[in-house]
Amino acid sequence: MESKQPLKRHKALQPLSREHHYGLLLGWKIRTGFAKGITVERMKAYADWFFLQHLTAHFDMEEKHVFPLLGLDHPMIERALNEHVLLRQLFAANDDLGYHLSQIEDVLEAHIRFEERELFPEIQRMATEEQMAEVERLHGGDVPVDDWGDKFWEK
Repeated sequence: MESKQPLKRHKALQPLSREHHYGLLLGWKIRTGFAKGITVERMKAYADWFFLQHLTAHFDMEEKHVFPLLGLDHPMIERALNEHVLLRQLFAANDDLGYHLSQIEDVLEAHIRFEERELFPEIQRMATEEQMAEVERLHGGDVPVDDWGDKFWEK
């Protein structure tokens, strides 16, 4: 019987994985906001801020420096890029806020799970150590700061 040991994340991808954690927290905050009856306008304001402060740079790093390691025509990369497009559309939507926030939560979580469980392991398997070192050099590894004042998920 084959044992499925979790794959240790290459240190070049660890900062992106930490950022994924904050993306999952965004989904939790949206779910919590709905459960607490927080207005969709308050949640949307936070989601917009989070997108601009965190996700745009994260997507940019993946699209310019990580995804090309497999090739932009690789099926996993095509999926990830399509999901980035969908997420950008969901964050840009300013109508039916409850629906779009719910979709952001669902799509972002599924996207992060896909990258962590399938895409990143494939990149680690295929990329050279030199390529991974370049990703590490380019990212810098800063930890996201969540300094949004309206912590609606705590109230």
